[in-house]
Amino acid sequence: MIEEKGILFVLSGPSGVGKGTVRKALFEKDTALQYSISMTTRQKRAGEQEAVDYFYRTKDEFKSMIEENQLLEYAEYVGNYYGTPRKYVEETLAKGNDVFLEIEVQGALQVKENFPEGVFVFLSPPSLEELKNRIVSRGTESDALVTNRLQAAKDEIQLMDAYDYVVVNDQVDKAVEKVQAIVKSEHCKRERVAKQYKKVLEVE
Repeated sequence: MIEEKGILFVLSGPSGVGKGTVRKALFEKDTALQYSISMTTRQKRAGEQEAVDYFYRTKDEFKSMIEENQLLEYAEYVGNYYGTPRKYVEETLAKGNDVFLEIEVQGALQVKENFPEGVFVFLSPPSLEELKNRIVSRGTESDALVTNRLQAAKDEIQLMDAYDYVVVNDQVDKAVEKVQAIVKSEHCKRERVAKQYKKVLEVE
């Protein structure tokens, strides 16, 4: 049997598009995917576990990792750092497991710069009006914040060209089916299969 390295799949899109909902539904159907565990400098909360919920590090440790390019992406939010550790992703992929990362657009672009061999999927709303309805239905956003989020979404949709695939999240089940199809098709790509056979056949 040909040993195959895993693939990093990155799901991204505007705030309110339903990334978390699609990811959760996907993982209920596809147990082979490994969810990328993030790293943070915030304090561990009750019931949380190291290397399960997050990798917990001090701010000095995190900053050292930034300087040593040990993170595929990172951001600072409310005084704490959050990021994706390169080592965890690479070790998981080396074992032949696919890694799935759900992240905001700016983070995804950082990952693409640091790990261009990943597969990048843009989750798009069926329309800006529908995106507005989803954000408003949360009931947690002020009118000004809704306007800001919609403008940010317009800006992020224009970055769609940086992605390999686009999935419209009109219905969650259909979006999940499309993401599953992307995962399957990526494993059948000629470039990936040929690379593995060349190793076996010792072809340069």
